[in-house]
Amino acid sequence: MESIQAEEHLQTIRTLMERSAIYRRALAPIMILCGVLGLAGGIAGWALKLNSDRGFILLWSGLALFALIGSFLLARRQALRDFEPFWSPPTRRVAQALGPPLAVGCFINALIVHVGGTSGLMIFTVAIWAWLYGCALHSAGFFMIRGIKLFGLIFIALGCAVFLFAFNNLQRIEQLPAHLVMSGVFGGLHLAYGIYLYFTEQRRNET
Repeated sequence: MESIQAEEHLQTIRTLMERSAIYRRALAPIMILCGVLGLAGGIAGWALKLNSDRGFILLWSGLALFALIGSFLLARRQALRDFEPFWSPPTRRVAQALGPPLAVGCFINALIVHVGGTSGLMIFTVAIWAWLYGCALHSAGFFMIRGIKLFGLIFIALGCAVFLFAFNNLQRIEQLPAHLVMSGVFGGLHLAYGIYLYFTEQRRNET
């Protein structure tokens, strides 16, 4: 039994190495989509003055769901174009790595929506989301391209910066532009990484 499991692990690693270029091509449009949604969501939340904790959570949870559906469709289209199975063993490993931190984030979202109010939790929620998302990306990076692990670490570092920023401004916590901070952290980072992947992939194709 152990020899069979070891063979499956080796096959998964081999498949991941062979498909690293495919994952890279699929990630560029996904990152750009998430970046555009993040920037648009931040501007919309700030302009509409959604300053309650519940409104903040509902807006960004809806955007996250939309981004997840869009990412799924883009990845599936890429898999069909390259004649690759979408729900392959490597894809399952990535989903398993992403699952626990994102599940904790969903639990926190549900708790804040249930409590509601305007307690100024929004800016701290940005930091918590950045930590959990960064941990999820770092875990998934063991099964994807190397840059994903670094991308996750950047989110963790920015989460620490946002937390310190909020902690040092407790007296005016409710006035902090949580939507714009969220837009910059999630929207800006995704968009920048997506553009980087797009142009580096184009240079590879030209050579």
